Amino acid sequence: MAIRLEHYTHADAGTIRQTLIDIHAALPETDLRDEFTARFPWFVDHWSSAPDFTCVIAYDGDEPAGFVYGAPLSSGREWWRGHTDPPTANTSTYGVSELAVGARWRKTGLSARLHTALLDGRPETLAVLLVDVEHPKVQGVYESWGYKKVGEHRPFADAPLLAVMLRIP
Repeated sequence: MAIRLEHYTHADAGTIRQTLIDIHAALPETDLRDEFTARFPWFVDHWSSAPDFTCVIAYDGDEPAGFVYGAPLSSGREWWRGHTDPPTANTSTYGVSELAVGARWRKTGLSARLHTALLDGRPETLAVLLVDVEHPKVQGVYESWGYKKVGEHRPFADAPLLAVMLRIP
């Protein structure tokens, strides 16, 4: 069966919330005993509350196979700017918050399709995301998509140390 990609916005947040949570909970690496990971529903609510939130969910038939979501960062609140030297002149940035693909669909190119679908046609010049520094293979995937590690960041006390990845076209 062919994978289809469905686009969603802030207006759909209530409808897709549980789907995102269910996909995330089913990932082999998800450990709901970890406090930071267990807060995933809060992150979904936080990001989807942004008026310009966008999300793409992949479906294999009726089965959700993966998702990606994010939102534009507010002008003047580009938290990543302290990691670039010299500072990047353009501040128009889309924050890619989360990308997840179920185990059955990994190594099929679905992650790249989701990422491309999320950012395709976006007016922002830059894209930023965070990757656990203990996952160099994931960082390598993002590098192959044009991202560059510009620093490291721990956004919450219980968060892992994260690589700040910036894509400048």
